[in-house]
Amino acid sequence: MSIYRLTDFGIVGIRAENPSLFTLTGTNSWVVGRDPAYVVDPGPALEAHIDALQAEVELGGGLGGVALTHDHADHAEGVTMLRRRFPDAPLAAARGEVDVTLSDGGHFGPLRTLAAPGHAPDHVIFLAGSAALTGDAVLGEGSVFIHPDPGALAGYLDALRALKQWKPGVLCPGHGPPVHNAVEKLDEYISHRLEREQRLLRALEAGRRGVDELLDDAWADVPEQLRPAATVTLAAHLDKLAEEGRLPDGVERPHPW
Repeated sequence: MSIYRLTDFGIVGIRAENPSLFTLTGTNSWVVGRDPAYVVDPGPALEAHIDALQAEVELGGGLGGVALTHDHADHAEGVTMLRRRFPDAPLAAARGEVDVTLSDGGHFGPLRTLAAPGHAPDHVIFLAGSAALTGDAVLGEGSVFIHPDPGALAGYLDALRALKQWKPGVLCPGHGPPVHNAVEKLDEYISHRLEREQRLLRALEAGRRGVDELLDDAWADVPEQLRPAATVTLAAHLDKLAEEGRLPDGVERPHPW
């Protein structure tokens, strides 16, 4: 278990022991502020991980609330276990059975909400002081997959640009280490997504229309084990081009997942 102590920002990160292809070295939970503290993304329902969160929360003067960047299991599964230990702590998220429903520009304790669809329709980024808790919108290493949903990819890029304008001092991601060169990382993420779009447009201009050949051209650098995630992201890119009137006729769309 790794602990990130970002003393200058009043934030502590605790990494769960759930490494995988998609969670990298594990899911990060973040304890923000003190008297009381707030937990962002309790992570998986692992006893040792929840024990560590409880200990850090108690050091911070108790739990003021629990907030989710999004409700994927590797970020949200531990909610029930944590709230059993702190039954008075409210839960805030953008959807689901929650005490506080989050929306863009809203507040929950010390956290301000920035809607960041893309990886999930309910995804938000939390701003706390000069720190940004980015969930799966920006990772400490590598890139994220974008889930197709109306306006998902365009909304995702808008969120990255809005976050860049805010000029955070550190990014606290859902997976991977904290990112201190925050603006550079955001530029990298925006450039990566736009470059992927350009590769896809070149493949379409060359007459590629099938899912496999579009992936072979535009996602040639993606390892085979990540091809299913690339297929999901391809669908989001095709949606964006269709929304903008730039998608040619006859393009095969990935099957629903």
